[in-house]
Amino acid sequence: MEVIRTVKVKLDVPTERCDDLHQTKDQFLYCANTAAAWAWRYPNDCCVTSREKAESALYGRLREETDYLHANLVQKGIRRAIEAVTSGVARLEKGENTSQPHFDAWSVVYDKRSATFHRDRVSLSTVNGRVECEYVLPGNAEGTPIGEYLLNEHYEFRTSTLQYDRRTKSFYLHARMRRTTDEQGQSTASREDAKHRTVLGVDLNVDGSLAVTSTGAFIGNADEMNHRRREFEKTRGSMQQAGTRSAHLSSQSIQDREHRWMQDELHRVSNRILDEARDYECTHIAFENLTDIRTRMAGVKRLHAWAFRRLFEYVEYKTEMVGIEVEQVNPAYTSQRCSSCGFTHETNRRSKHQFVCQTCGYELNADYNASKNIARKLLKRLHSRQTSSSGGAPCQCALTSGTLTLNGEFHASVNSTAEGESTDKPTKSAVGN
Repeated sequence: MEVIRTVKVKLDVPTERCDDLHQTKDQFLYCANTAAAWAWRYPNDCCVTSREKAESALYGRLREETDYLHANLVQKGIRRAIEAVTSGVARLEKGENTSQPHFDAWSVVYDKRSATFHRDRVSLSTVNGRVECEYVLPGNAEGTPIGEYLLNEHYEFRTSTLQYDRRTKSFYLHARMRRTTDEQGQSTASREDAKHRTVLGVDLNVDGSLAVTSTGAFIGNADEMNHRRREFEKTRGSMQQAGTRSAHLSSQSIQDREHRWMQDELHRVSNRILDEARDYECTHIAFENLTDIRTRMAGVKRLHAWAFRRLFEYVEYKTEMVGIEVEQVNPAYTSQRCSSCGFTHETNRRSKHQFVCQTCGYELNADYNASKNIARKLLKRLHSRQTSSSGGAPCQCALTSGTLTLNGEFHASVNSTAEGESTDKPTKSAVGN
């Protein structure tokens, strides 16, 4: 399970460099407030809650308007604003009173692209180059948060916040630490060898169910999403023909409403995938590699590619909180390989949704078959990583009626039926495949 801790540590900033940090804060907050003013359009229009849309519209301009501010800090300022606007929109939807976000508190957000974190010091990007700041550490840090987390090699630095105390005129780093090894210093790989590994495979589709898992869950409705998108396009098209200012604003409002609807649907699907992984006690979730997906999958348009990537991102960040890992695998032949006997041929796939193996006669939904193959690919990768001299931890795919290991050992779920077992149980030819 991932452990996150935040440690407040005072910085020893060279006197001649303090002003550089103050100027950096001013320009960082300028980016945040400019982005907030641009995104907050209530009550005349819908507010912008898309980070990608905000960065596309503002990044170039803010880079020119902020002298020598690190590119990552410009992005962080925009993202801080969009997060605040999104929270404001949520309050408005609940009927609560709120207003345009404004940032005036002294703070700057740093990650590993704009700062270099060490156990005794930190190097921070400013508008006037880097500044090295040593930590002001207690004489005996044992038993303190600094000793347990900041100086502990088992914890790694994550995105942290620089703040300034006007009363004491001191700078403080609120360092966010994540544990990467256990208390005994056991490596991540070795620790994983000590527990089981169960993989949930997820196949994404442009029609039918948006996502199909190796446990037999058919999640989301890609056909409905396509239909709603066409309806939104028709409405926007008719308004754009009018050519008036009012029509343009209405068209923009509809586009924002479509975007929010899509995001909401993808959140629902990601939550269902996460629930499925939890129910089957999965340690990993496998997706197809989405790189160049528009050129690899027939019928995948820009909208689908965006939706697939966003869904993957939603699942990825939600699983971080529950200790489940998400990885991508090579998609080659996942739709043509028989998940029972391993025979691979393009004729196995009779239609969009029907798979019939030409060798063993195994017949099932084509997307469900692909999801099991996706799980198996990650399973092989995890098995090859194991370092234990005893052979490592059990590796298995999560299926609708139980689990299946790489060597073909099937273990039925206590809730499985005879029919369910026959669906997932491999033929003899699958053993050792």
